[in-house]
Amino acid sequence: MRDKLQKIARHPATTKVLSDMKPEKSLWGILGVIFFFIAPEIVAYFYSVDIVQYAQNGLAMHPSTLERYNYEILIKLFEDGVSWFNLGFGVVLLVWLFF
Repeated sequence: MRDKLQKIARHPATTKVLSDMKPEKSLWGILGVIFFFIAPEIVAYFYSVDIVQYAQNGLAMHPSTLERYNYEILIKLFEDGVSWFNLGFGVVLLVWLFF
């Protein structure tokens, strides 16, 4: 099993896919990782209870279909608080960006 995994890791197609996935070493690459992975989790850590309460209050006012959908999405995204996986993945991407 270990030999098979090492062959896959050394295969040229695998190295090409990994290099294509790597964010660019530019301002946009850094900001993209920060804004899409790290910043939402920081917001969720500090404001998840307030955001869920806001969405539940919005649902209580019997909104239109689109507004109802948006409130339900907010509740689903923030009711569990921080996603440690996303936060960790963002940090790993930032570290990978500089190596």
